[in-house]
Amino acid sequence: MARDPERLPGEERVRRSVAQSLRRGAALLLAFGLLGAWLPLGAFTLAPGQAAVLLCLGRDFGTIREAGFHLTLPPPLVLREIVNADEVRTEDFGLAAAGAEAQSEQAALEAAMQTSDNNIVRIGFSVQFNLKDPFGARYRIEDPVAVVRDAAQAAMREAVGGMTVDGVLRQQRAALTADVAATLQDILDGYGAGIDVLGVQLRDVQAPVAVRAAFDDVIAATQDASRLVNEAEGYRNEVLPGARAQAAELTAQAEAHREAVVAEATGQAARFKAVAAEYHKAPDITEKRLYLETMESVLPKVEKVIIEPGTANVVPYLPLPRAPKESK
Repeated sequence: MARDPERLPGEERVRRSVAQSLRRGAALLLAFGLLGAWLPLGAFTLAPGQAAVLLCLGRDFGTIREAGFHLTLPPPLVLREIVNADEVRTEDFGLAAAGAEAQSEQAALEAAMQTSDNNIVRIGFSVQFNLKDPFGARYRIEDPVAVVRDAAQAAMREAVGGMTVDGVLRQQRAALTADVAATLQDILDGYGAGIDVLGVQLRDVQAPVAVRAAFDDVIAATQDASRLVNEAEGYRNEVLPGARAQAAELTAQAEAHREAVVAEATGQAARFKAVAAEYHKAPDITEKRLYLETMESVLPKVEKVIIEPGTANVVPYLPLPRAPKESK
């Protein structure tokens, strides 16, 4: 039968009180120690390009994409999965590795597609993508790579089926890749896959075997035509600046000549008006002055013989033109 604590001796009561305090302190220290060891489990660091998908009791708790140090509730309250969200991933279709027979057969099946004019073409292409929603890519679909491969082949076959063989091989290749990328993105968004299609590239496009040589000739002719057009444009770009400069120079010279002629004509007209005004004031004097000025300008240019009147008889000389020589 337990004894009443109040009836215990003083030393016994002190001993029991100290023991109880020690037990409580040890329990608190243990609790704080466990808490101190548990809370750091919620700390983590993200490198550039990484993302942390958080689950709180099995539900989506958000996605952290900022690089650096982060702190959340520790497991098992909040579970996290770190993925490389910005990593560009590439999937090839219709391209087989050298020496792999099984892969060659699989690639041949992937590459063979039918056009709208019932021709078979072989198309090898690549798809680049990354994760825009890591939670959707991780938990909404089972295998992101398999989904991308199936959806890409479906999008490519749909786009090729709407074009002719000429369009696929030469005329609409850019439109084909753009159409496939848009269709593939729509399919993945419909699945909630959280995948962002960065681009589609055609790697190897070949015509049917029976007409491959003819198509190669057409492609070569098209390339030659493009080369000649580029050369002609280069020659035009080389010649046109010089021609424009020469035309501008001639135009400037013509304008300068026009200005000079107009200025000279204006001066002559002003001079004539001034002379006419003086003539009306003194006709005889003006007429004599004009005669003298004319003789002054004409006589220095001709050969002159001055004979004093009455000193000699001079026979007039009339210079006639020579008769043309008769051709032998």
